[in-house]
Order: sequence, then structure tokens, then C-alpha cells
Amino acid sequence: MPQIRRAAAALLLSLAAGATSWAAEPSGCDKFKWDIARERAALTSADRKTLDSGAEIAALPASGLLLTLYPFADAKLPTTPERSPREGTFAGFTRMTAAPKAGVYTVSLSTAAWIDLIQDGTTLRPIAFSGATDCDGIRKTVKYELAGQPFVLQVSGAPQAEISVAILPAE
Repeated sequence: MPQIRRAAAALLLSLAAGATSWAAEPSGCDKFKWDIARERAALTSADRKTLDSGAEIAALPASGLLLTLYPFADAKLPTTPERSPREGTFAGFTRMTAAPKAGVYTVSLSTAAWIDLIQDGTTLRPIAFSGATDCDGIRKTVKYELAGQPFVLQVSGAPQAEISVAILPAE
């Protein structure tokens, strides 16, 4: 019986800790770690190019992209996501066929989702991350070091079938 009580207590403490960390998530546009005005403008721009998942783009657009996503099981992602998506979420990808100039880029999303950036067959690790809730038009922005070669952007775990994406040189 004491073991069951200890296990129950540990479970309750674990749940409480999880709820505390979730509640502590930053809220508001001023809570990002760096200025997101340029990324936010790109994500909400009226001239965003709409792409169907799997489409190729030849050059980084100056504004954002509106990427159409599919239920994860139907998305046909080229690589298994680094994080398993929740059931009922959406996923998609786009291929950048031209080599961008090597350097640091931000990949920003309008809503919560997982980002995988694949270059030369390797999933890149982010060098910085920032996110906040309750900021209209942007939910997260992640910095990556890109080589001067084509890449694939995968998005998974999105709550709806459409997401705005901006890929911009970091300032």
C-alpha cells in the first residue's frame, strides 16, 4: 500500500509540474527573445504565395508562404519528423530547389507546429528558438544555419490544414 501512495504522489507532483510549466509559457508579442516585427509582417502579408504541400519553390520569397497541409497520414513527408505529431494534426512540406546564400535564417510559423529543416539529407538542429502565445499572426520563430544548397522544410503537428510560413535571413 505505501508503494501505491508513493506512486500516486509522484504522479500528482509530475502533473502539477507539467501544468506549472505550461502555465509559464510566454504570452504576448513582447515576450519573444528577439524582434519579430519583420517575421510577423511576412506571415500576415496579403501577398503571401499559396503553396500546396509538396510544391517546389525556386527562391526564398520576400513575404510569407501559405502552405496547405494534409492529415499527417496523407502528407507523404520525405523524412520522418523528429517529433511524432499528435493524432488529428496536419503536416506538409516544400522543397527549396535553388541554393540560398549561406547564413543564418529564421523560420517562423503562424501557429504551433513542429519544424524540420532538411539539407543534404540531414535534419538541421536549430541554433535558437523563440515562441509566445497570444501574438496575432506568429507563434514561433526558429533560427537555423543554412549552407548554400537546396533544402526541404517540413511542418507537422499543425492544428489546421493551412499554416503561414516565413523563411527570412536573420538580422
